[in-house]
Amino acid sequence: MWERISVVLLLVLNYVLVAKGETDDVDFSTLKSLMSTWKNTPPEWEGTDPCEDWEGIKCRNTRVTSITLASTGLGGQLSGDIGSLSELEILDLSYNKDLTGPLPQSIGDLRKLSTLILVSCSFSGPIPDSIGNMQELLFLSLNSNGFSGVIPTSIGNLSKLYWLDLADNQLEGSIPVSGDGTLGLDNLHHAKHFHLGKNNLSGTIPLRLFSPEMALIHLLLESNKLVGKIPSTLGLVKSLEVVRLDGNSLDGPVPSNINNLTNVRDLYLSNNKLSGSPPDLTGMNALSYLDMSNNSFTPLDFPEWFSTLKSLTTLMMERTQLQGQVPSSLFELVNLQTVVLKDNKINGTLDVGSSYSSRLRLIDLETNSIDNIKQTEVSNVVIILKDNPVCQETNERGTYCSSSQSNFSYSTPPNNCEPGACSSDQISSPNCKCAYPYTGTLAFRSPSFTDLDNKTHYLMLEDSLMRSFKSHFVPVDSVLLSHPRRDSTGYLKLSLQVFPSGLDHFNRTGTLTIGFMLSNQTFKPPQPDFGPYFFLADGYEHFGNYEGLSESNKHSNIGIIIGAAVGGLVLLVLLLLAGVYAFRQKKRAEKAIGQSNPFRRWDTVDSKSDVPQLKEARMFTFEDLKKYTKNFSQVNDIGSGGFGKVYKGTLPDGQRVAIKRAQKESMQGKLEFKAEIELLSRVHHKNLVSLLGFCFDQGEQMLVYEYLQNGSLKDALSGKSGIKLDWIRRLKIALGTARGLAYLHELVNPPIIHRDIKSNNILLDNRLNAKVSDFGLSKSMVDAEKDHVTTQVKGTLGYLDPEYYMSQQLTEKSDVYSFGVLMLELISAKKPLERGKYIVKEVKNAVDKTKGLYGLQEFIDPAMGLSSTTLIGFDKFVNLTLKCVEESGEARPKMSDVVREIENILKSSGANPTEESPSISSSYEEVSRGSSSHPYNSNDTFDLSGESPYPKVDSS
Repeated sequence: MWERISVVLLLVLNYVLVAKGETDDVDFSTLKSLMSTWKNTPPEWEGTDPCEDWEGIKCRNTRVTSITLASTGLGGQLSGDIGSLSELEILDLSYNKDLTGPLPQSIGDLRKLSTLILVSCSFSGPIPDSIGNMQELLFLSLNSNGFSGVIPTSIGNLSKLYWLDLADNQLEGSIPVSGDGTLGLDNLHHAKHFHLGKNNLSGTIPLRLFSPEMALIHLLLESNKLVGKIPSTLGLVKSLEVVRLDGNSLDGPVPSNINNLTNVRDLYLSNNKLSGSPPDLTGMNALSYLDMSNNSFTPLDFPEWFSTLKSLTTLMMERTQLQGQVPSSLFELVNLQTVVLKDNKINGTLDVGSSYSSRLRLIDLETNSIDNIKQTEVSNVVIILKDNPVCQETNERGTYCSSSQSNFSYSTPPNNCEPGACSSDQISSPNCKCAYPYTGTLAFRSPSFTDLDNKTHYLMLEDSLMRSFKSHFVPVDSVLLSHPRRDSTGYLKLSLQVFPSGLDHFNRTGTLTIGFMLSNQTFKPPQPDFGPYFFLADGYEHFGNYEGLSESNKHSNIGIIIGAAVGGLVLLVLLLLAGVYAFRQKKRAEKAIGQSNPFRRWDTVDSKSDVPQLKEARMFTFEDLKKYTKNFSQVNDIGSGGFGKVYKGTLPDGQRVAIKRAQKESMQGKLEFKAEIELLSRVHHKNLVSLLGFCFDQGEQMLVYEYLQNGSLKDALSGKSGIKLDWIRRLKIALGTARGLAYLHELVNPPIIHRDIKSNNILLDNRLNAKVSDFGLSKSMVDAEKDHVTTQVKGTLGYLDPEYYMSQQLTEKSDVYSFGVLMLELISAKKPLERGKYIVKEVKNAVDKTKGLYGLQEFIDPAMGLSSTTLIGFDKFVNLTLKCVEESGEARPKMSDVVREIENILKSSGANPTEESPSISSSYEEVSRGSSSHPYNSNDTFDLSGESPYPKVDSS
């Protein structure tokens, strides 16, 4: 009886408090004004408190900080009252085609706005100059609207801007740069994205637009009306990865220094009026997509340097006055997929050779002067020689004399099930469930591949999408990709359908989350295959019926409110008394069972206690961690190892954590688990992953670490995370790792030997600072009399110290050896053991100190470039590496010596060893569940009791 009364009183009290309202009065009035000018606002906006009830509205301390209403069907105009939301930080109204009219000048009053996204609406008119007042703006995306007029010079005021996307509008005039007291886009030194394609921009590309201080990675100016020469200053922006200048009226020669852009992956210069000789791009080893078609270059024999572009997938040189014979070495490039050389003067014999790339799919030489072909059939390759002399011979009319290409269509196949019949407006998902999917088009502006028939690309993209949705707790059952095609601008477009989980439709929260993830680029496609993208959503009208409060329920009479308030006060008193009783009972229970808990005194503040006072590593209950991981849900399962599983969790304050949960068979005894936590709790260094806490509750053993979003060094070096590591960044990662190890070896008492240094155990924070992780194999040097620990051999293939393997005597120099292998990995991005070859032995045999870069060009990661002017201090780094991997531990340096040497190398390179890199986000947040490459697992560590994994040591 009393329980029922208490529940009723609590509900009534809650209603009274909500009815009072929590949102700031000015913000509430502003939202009501916006609501009055918009059509189709969410039904929840009938609630009395926007901060509590309104979908798409988020607040902090009663003030509105976020409005995200993507794909909600909004109509009308954006009221000038928007400027009154003085605490607003995020505004996303994307994919609402019925939002029209101009942006109000008052939008510039949003001085705290960091994110403004209005993708694929119907806004028009000029972009207001007041936009330059938003000094906190990081992300500005207004693409796919009808904006006209010029690009405001005031955008140059946005010194923090990271992302600028004004593409696919009707903007005109010149690109603004600074001068005569005004600012321009050249002032945006921190911006990485200039997406200005598909407008009506005219005039020349200003010489002043580019400088070495810029951090640009994407320069997209395609399909405008730009004229004049390509400025030579473009070659100064060495961070560039994608350059699109195609579809303009640019003329004159291409600057010779364009080959300084050694990080450029995609270069589009087609459909201009460029003259002179095609530029020599030797040294652009990252270049995968090159299109210089339809220009006015002078006649030139087929350049030999094409065959040196090791990363090349696509060569497009249609109508470029090329002549002579195509060398067979071109087709040996291992990544080559497509060669289009139509309408040139190429002659002689087409010889594809016997060692052509296994990825080669198309060779189009239509309308040239080829009079012979060496191979009439080349497996899996379409050859087109229509309108060549070889096809005019009556006896030579092979399939290559046709211009037809095989048609290809892709759609995500069913997942081991048979699709059933769905209602007329529902669609069957890949899991054969009928539902209403959220749909739209993914458009990739510069994909680095052209083999659209390769299903691997789409499988990667599907997997990446699902991992991203799961990591953001979006209830997605599956995704379906279909109809891959390239449009006239070279964009790769894919139809996307996202299917709901549990129900046959998404609720509004689901569509808002998906829309925001795709509009603000939270989702990162696999890199470098897909490159920059945008999303165009279709409308979604299947939210289902909402059961709101009736008018009679919304307006209670005064007597009920007063009665409810009195009842609520009585209830509060009862709850307080019950709480005191429960607290006393809890204390008695803790005292009764706590005597057997080895951690019972760790919460005390007695400074005389002989146990660690874990001020930072706190004790969590099992129920705490269960809640933070959504009941250890599958979507939060981000890795596994011999110990058990790793889960991502979110603490109440919003901090993300990685939680290692031991499986029953791998759990330690109480005292051993306590000893490990004691070891971890006494190491605190900025280059070590922090232990935040642990759980020893309900028969569970769990460790809680800080979560680092940029993943492992291994993923960065392999390209899996999409993070670009230049030479200086690699030096700083080596320095950070060395500092962490030096701290363990020389400043912790007693010293600690990590025993498992490898690229998978070096994690990168948001500024790419290196942090050593996974202390599961660490050993403490508790006996000060000895310089080693005799222990069973454990470690990871390829990184293990041979001296430790032979003697079973573990020393600090064992970590130094593993670090030396890691340094070789930083140089080469190669695995230590690959195809039976051991990188230490290979490098030692190849080093020639009389040659530039010590003759190690074949080992250097092409992503860094091979220039001695870029790799300053490379020889010193190699010398240090070779010292670290000496066979004798005594011959290896201490980690503190290593730190000093790397600091000196950085200083000689002009870099500051103490300066941090700017914040950066990875191309993906999670790796595949269960993958051994996850930074918080250790699947590839092992006990060594059998044959050595290392090549036999030559005693000579």
